[in-house]
Amino acid sequence: MRIGELARRTGTTARALRHYEQAGLISSARAANGYRVYDEGAVVRVSNIRYLLEAGLTLDDVTAFASCLDGDMPAAPPSARGLEIARERLAVLDARIAAQTEARDRLATALAARAPERAPGEAPHRP
Repeated sequence: MRIGELARRTGTTARALRHYEQAGLISSARAANGYRVYDEGAVVRVSNIRYLLEAGLTLDDVTAFASCLDGDMPAAPPSARGLEIARERLAVLDARIAAQTEARDRLATALAARAPERAPGEAPHRP
């Protein structure tokens, strides 16, 4: 199948597929006209890559799973390395959430101290 069909079947873009290929996560053959051609197994592989990315892993993280991207990844028991990567990524996400929550709280406090409370969409009071 060509890149457009793989993109459509996996809910991704041709650009993302080229990026996955550049990272060594998927491969293609070249047709006589130079178009990329993927085998049927690429659908499962790309679906698993997207599953891991949507779970919060980075593309670099996903490369550690390259050897098991061709199976039923969501149902497979995680490897020790997979668990380690997931825990590291979770710690990074938790730190980002904490930093964003702190920034939000500072902004809310500053606004509450300087602006009277009003309903969303309500025009400011002008004397």
